[in-house]
Parts: sequence; C-alpha cells; structure tokens
Amino acid sequence: MTIKPHTIKVGTRGSALALIQTRLVIEKLANLFPELTFAENIVSTPGDRDQTTALANSPVDFFTRDLDDQVINHTIDCAIHSAKDLPEPMRNGVDWCWLPWHDDPRDTLVCKPGVALSDLPPTLRIGVSSERRIAYCRNRFPQARLLPIRGDIQRRLQQLDDDTFDMIMIAGAALNRLNLAHRVTEWLSATELPPPAGQGVLAITFRANDPHLTAIRSYFVKSVTFAGGGVGNADTATIATIRALQRAEVCLHDTLLDHKLLTNLPPHATVINVGKRSGAHHATQNEINSLLTNYARQGYRVVRLKGGDPGIFGRLAEEVTALDSFHLPYRVLPALSTLNIATTPNGMLLTRRGESRGFTVMTPRQQKGATAPVTATARAELPLVLFMAVESTATVTRELIDTDRLDPQTPVAAVFAAGSDHSTILRGTLENIGNKITALNTTDPGIIIIGSPAAHHFETWGPLAGNRVLITASAALQEQAAALVSDAGGLPICRPLITLTPNPRAIETLRRISTFDFVIITSPSAVHIFGELLLQAKIDLRSLPRLISCGSGTTAALHKLGLYPELTPSANYGTAAIINELLPLITSPAHVLRLASDKSDNSIATALRQCGHSVTECTLYHNTTLPHQPAPDFDVALFASSSAVAAFNTLWSTALLSGKLIVALGTPTTKTLADLNITNVITGTQATIEGSINALALHFIRKKLKNQ
Repeated sequence: MTIKPHTIKVGTRGSALALIQTRLVIEKLANLFPELTFAENIVSTPGDRDQTTALANSPVDFFTRDLDDQVINHTIDCAIHSAKDLPEPMRNGVDWCWLPWHDDPRDTLVCKPGVALSDLPPTLRIGVSSERRIAYCRNRFPQARLLPIRGDIQRRLQQLDDDTFDMIMIAGAALNRLNLAHRVTEWLSATELPPPAGQGVLAITFRANDPHLTAIRSYFVKSVTFAGGGVGNADTATIATIRALQRAEVCLHDTLLDHKLLTNLPPHATVINVGKRSGAHHATQNEINSLLTNYARQGYRVVRLKGGDPGIFGRLAEEVTALDSFHLPYRVLPALSTLNIATTPNGMLLTRRGESRGFTVMTPRQQKGATAPVTATARAELPLVLFMAVESTATVTRELIDTDRLDPQTPVAAVFAAGSDHSTILRGTLENIGNKITALNTTDPGIIIIGSPAAHHFETWGPLAGNRVLITASAALQEQAAALVSDAGGLPICRPLITLTPNPRAIETLRRISTFDFVIITSPSAVHIFGELLLQAKIDLRSLPRLISCGSGTTAALHKLGLYPELTPSANYGTAAIINELLPLITSPAHVLRLASDKSDNSIATALRQCGHSVTECTLYHNTTLPHQPAPDFDVALFASSSAVAAFNTLWSTALLSGKLIVALGTPTTKTLADLNITNVITGTQATIEGSINALALHFIRKKLKNQ
C-alpha cells in the first residue's frame, strides 16, 4: 500500500523576492526530505497592504503578523521570511530557525543605469528605509536629502528610474536572488556599514512543537556545549573545553574564570560576558536563556562557558530547561570545581584514611539573598553519593531504609566507568538497585547516587539522538569526526583502526618536486604527512608546483599549511571527481606527481596516462592496522577508507556489523564494504567526513518523519 506523503503548507508573502526565496527553500527541503510534500500559500501582511508608513516607524511584526496568525491557527504549517524581518521577541506559540542558504549580507548603493556616484550632485536625493542606513547616509552624504522609500525591490528600482530618487540603498542579497546584481553601483563593505543580524539569511517559522518541522529544524542546528572553564587559572580547564572553544562561533561566558581561556576562540567568534557576581549581573537568567536559544536557532555553534563545573551551583538546570522547551540539542563538559582547587592543592584533603571518609557540600544561600539552615537536619535532606560501594550496595541500601527510614522508592543511580565512552548507568530505587547491579555483572568501577538527582537525565534532541557512533578513521580525522558527531547529538566512540606511517623514501621524490607540473593530493591525511615530510626535507614551499586537491576537506588541510590548490572539484569529491572534472582542465601534456598511500588504487594515474600525461606515483605513507580489544559497543560504524574496513574485518570481523548502521566515505570505501557483502550503507553526497555525518543525521531525521 502506498502511503500518501504528509504535506507541509508553506506560507509566503507575494512579492517576487519572497516567492523566489520560498521556492528556493521548498526545493531544498523537498530534496532533503522526499517523505514530505510542500505546498506554497501566498499570504498578505500589513507591510504589503500599507505602502505609506515609513519602515523606520513600522511595528516589529510589519511583515510577519498575518503569517504568524495563519501558522498559529493551522491555516499554514510554516512561513519563509528574510531573517532580518523576524520580530524580537517572537510571538508565543511560534518557533523558528535560520536556514543555511545564505547570500551576501552587504548593502549596496544603486544609481540609474550608466550613472556613477561621481556624477551625482552633493544634494542628491537618496531613498532610504531604515535608521541604520539613514545614519550611514548622513555621515557619507551630509548634504543629501534623505527620503523614505517603500515597495518591493522592482518598485523601488522603478521609482529610481522614474527620477523620484538619484540613488537608493538595497540589500545586496535581494538583488542577487532577483538576478539584478548588475544594477549595483557600489557594494558597501561590512566594516563600512555593518549589516543587521540576519541580512541575506532566510528563516522558517512554525508552530511550537510541530513534530515534522521540529524534526526538520534538527538538521540545521548544532548542539549547544556547556563547558566548565575550571577555576582561577586557564590551566585547570579540560582539553575538551579547549577544543570546544576552538570551534565556537558564539561564546557566552561567566565572569569568574580566567579570561585567557577566551584566547582559544576563533577570531570571528561572537563573545558575550553574561556573568553574575554579588548582584552585579551582565545579563539576567532570562536574558541568558534567550541568548542561548536564539543563537542555537540561528545555527551557530554555541559554547556556554561556565566557571568551575557547570553542574555545581552553575544554574545549569535552568539553561538546559530553556533548550529543552524548544527541543534544542546540547551536551555538557564537566570540569574541576572550586571544591577541588581550594582543597586538594592546599593539603586540605576532604578524605583521609582513618580521619574522614566523606564530606558535605551545600550553600546557605537562598534566592534573593536569604540564608538557609546548614544544620544536621538540613544536611540529612541532601543527596548522597557513595564511592567504592558497589559490592556493598545491598547492605547500604537496606541500612538506609531500616535505620534512616528512607523511602524504599527513593531514586538511585549507579554509574559505571564514568567519563569513558563505554559508561553505563543503572537506574532504580533503594529497594531494587542492589539486584540490578548484581544482574549487570560488571567489573567496571562505579559510584552510587541516592536522592532526587538520580531521577533526572538530559534529553537527546539532536538527530543522532544519543546513538553511539564508532569512528574508525585515522587519527588525523578523529577529532573532526568526533566534533561533528557531537554537534548532531551523537556519542563519538573514537577507535582509529589504522595508523599512517610516513614513508621516508618519499623524501627522495619530494626533493625533486619542482620538476613536476602538478601534484595531486587525495586526502587530509595525505596533506598532514606531506607537510611533515616537506619540513623534514627542508623543502622551500615556493618551489612547489601547482596543486590538485580531491575535495574541500583536503583543501582545508592544505590551507592550514599556507598552500592553496589550483584545482578542487566543485562537488562529488574524491577520485572520480578528479578524473571527471579536473583532468580535462590539464590540456597540455604534463608531468604529474600523484601522492597517495600504499593502499590507494591507480585509477587516477591510469586516467592521466590515457590522456597523454606522464605520472610518477609516490607512496607517501603506509597504513598499519592498530590493535583494539575488545570491540566497543556501538550503534553506527563510520568508515572513512577501505583500509579501515579491512582493519575492522581483521580485528573484529564484519559479522559485528550485522544490524548496525554503516556510513561510508567515498565510492572506494563503499565498494570494499560491498565486496564483503555489506550493501546497506549510508553515503554522503560529498566524500567528506562532514558530508558523511550529515547523511547519517539526515537518515535519522527521515526515519522519524516516516514514523510520524
């Protein structure tokens, strides 16, 4: 029986620009989610009907109000907007996100055809529609007459051409999308006139908690990272926190931390101090929650950097709850707390054999500055955490029930191998946790948590929904792959199955690299070793010939070495792309150096020779299988190369892949799996780590959509 696809009714304004933007989004979404159909619905808004009110004086929902009304009353399911038109705050009941199909955010100056700025008089008439543009024009054209302008883009251009104005200002993205970029007289740099947030960006609004559109949005947002920054000194931060900061696009940070940590942020990152201290708040808790949820829905990679450990007096629960309310994904990186830093380095050991076998942590501070009791009675109400208690769990829990009169249904959790990628959590009650631990039969170390915290858990809103993804790639790709899996809400299980050993004999070939016309490099790993050997051989980078890269990942790796390939496939990266797209561009007979591993095939070299080129194949590195015993528990296996597939089969047997999801990077990897009778494989549209993990995320979202 054929199941009729669910139809998403998409609202849009009726202007030419709005229709182009909406149809672009519908086309993109239909390609990503073929389980759904999308129907266009044109809706008039106050901004369309009222063509006289100056935009600087218009209400914030001038272009969204009626679309929001129809979303809320179920006439339409969603609406497409220019992101800069979204009101702040959004209406209750309406959720949203930015979409990734951006255009140039800059503003433009537009004159009549054939007229240059230098041709205009000082007292020119400028059609301008916002306070930001008005301020710019007053500064640059102090004698100009600034006049309000309304209407869609074509109407504004017509007013210009009809001599109502001498010049107008228009967002460049609008002209690009309407194929009117030839009308631009001058592009204004973002430094000269900073564009507003969301200019050039498309956004989608929808009913809060709509299951289809919330699932679709999960493809476009990344997990917010709550990271502990340690205490007092940046050296107390974890490696995981440093890595998160290095990838952050937005960082919301506390005041009480070493601000040297912020030097790990990329230069382009947005940095906002939201710290609170003794009543002096840079931002209220509600404002922090709004910043988190808004930046996440804008698609940014957000790090919420907290002093100490986020889970100890860090108001983490309130911020997580804000994200939960919108089904936005997140992860938490713990850290050293003031508790650790203030005591252990100073000899005040909180546990000491024969003297102290535990301690109490609490605060006398209540909301609004009130003081709470810290008496024995108050301390007895706190959660209890027991170390080294697994073997005596039954005795301890019975004692708490019989002697302390605790409710047998008090929540209890036992956490084994905490912090590892094979951590296990058992949940139960005082009455049954002992039996559950006995049944688990594990030798991993564990701790017991007794009380209300044991009943709580974090939600897994990302598309990977907490699934364990085994990453078998070489060490050079592990960090990137793990970060992308975390972004999508998965748990990375990092097990590089191969190590890449540089081939010292390759140096002989590299020393005569200047004699070649082209060098072909086919992986980020090859770039990493290429850089090592160039340094070892003391080769002047200025002597390098033209470089050919197999794709965006390889090109990015080359950029880190200060190298810029002349040729990179525009899409469908990999060996086939080089053969089909790039080789025809090498028109005259050339001498080509092909750098690869000892496991690479010779298809590129064969194709080059068939075209009349001479080829030298250089084994840059050797693949060696690494031992891993036993095999980890996983839900998904990611293979980035045929070598990793072979190593998996040698170490653990591909029988372990039965019933698992398999993701393969590139055609050769997929073929190797097929040769082992593994054909139910997910592959990305691009042969990159990012493309592969995006394909995996899409698989989970589409599965969810089919089940709704």
